[in-house]
Amino acid sequence: MTAVSQARVRSAVRIGSEAEALSMARELAAEFAVGAAERDRERRLPHAEIDRLSQSGLLALTVPARFGGLDLRPSALAEVVSILAAADASIAQIPHSHFVYLNLVRLSAGEVLQERIFADVLAGGRVANAQSERGGKTIADISTRLSPVADRASTLFVLDGEKFYCTGSLFADTLAVLARLDVAVGDVAPGEYVAFVPADADGVEIVDDWDAVGQRTTGSGTVRFSGVGVGLADLVARAPATSAPTGYGAFAQLLHVAIDVGIARGALRAASEFVRTKSRPWFEANVERAVDDPLLVQRFGELEVEVATAEATLAAAGRRVDAAVGGTPESPSRELVAEASIAVATAKVVADRVAPSVASALFEVSGTRSAAGGGGLDRFWRDARTHTLHDPVRWKYQHIGRWVLRGEEPPLHGVI
Repeated sequence: MTAVSQARVRSAVRIGSEAEALSMARELAAEFAVGAAERDRERRLPHAEIDRLSQSGLLALTVPARFGGLDLRPSALAEVVSILAAADASIAQIPHSHFVYLNLVRLSAGEVLQERIFADVLAGGRVANAQSERGGKTIADISTRLSPVADRASTLFVLDGEKFYCTGSLFADTLAVLARLDVAVGDVAPGEYVAFVPADADGVEIVDDWDAVGQRTTGSGTVRFSGVGVGLADLVARAPATSAPTGYGAFAQLLHVAIDVGIARGALRAASEFVRTKSRPWFEANVERAVDDPLLVQRFGELEVEVATAEATLAAAGRRVDAAVGGTPESPSRELVAEASIAVATAKVVADRVAPSVASALFEVSGTRSAAGGGGLDRFWRDARTHTLHDPVRWKYQHIGRWVLRGEEPPLHGVI
């Protein structure tokens, strides 16, 4: 069974321009915002919303032009993600790994797999990750294994292991599974590979056990693999993308930043609406409306500066990533990739500071009424606190400092 043979039958729109992509993102964000608090409160998974996202064509934005896609630049994709995250951060995060692994396919996959995956995505197909594992000394330790088999005519390997934090797996058609091959098989060298397998393949078990305080509807649960058949054509070596200056890590991290920045914007927007429509002025302000309290006006001005700074830093990082991946995968510029990674790390530090801070200040400026359990305003802080735990910023500071002081390029490991 190939990676796309089980794809659901869908009909997806073909988006033809960046302006159309941004317009569609805003349209969907308005739709998704309506039930976001209720979905979070009830932990109701957004199956209908993700189907709508697939049908909209937004999930195919990065398909290369030679395969019929728009090949949208990273900075514009980051803006799309940020717009969605302001409405519902879980929905914005679900396709994160979808875009990251499409980038891996673009950079490193063979022509046959590229044609299959990109055709599926253009039709509305979805990819989710199965990468992280419990139990290893660090997140870099992978125990999931590819084992060669000799008794199957159409399968060269079987896949065994267990993953968690598999964001989007409950909504996926295809799972991108990080695994190790310990022995050479013909021309296939030992190392780490990503296997693209059908989400409903025999031996795949997807478990809905995600229970974090935030990002509650991302479908980031456990996936188990037991003797799952994998063909040679469904494997992509990870090293060519992550151990060379391809911009793979900067691209992935840029989308994480976009989610955090979107949460900050969404929190400030919710605070503004609450104060305009529900807050009462403090009696010492001597005003009729909360929006006329000069101390509140001051605080909202400060918060807007914080959010606008994060947005500007994200945009600047996006332009750096555009420049780094603008050439061909065969001829990347090491200097441009290093500059992009540092710019994205800087944006991550800013977003990591701003998103939880603004989401917390939402209550400060809105007053006691905003803390009512039914209001759902706490989802912004919980989403920000949960998502900003991706890739600790203390190491971003290290890489930025080494770059500034010693001119050291950031490492090539796929997460900066």
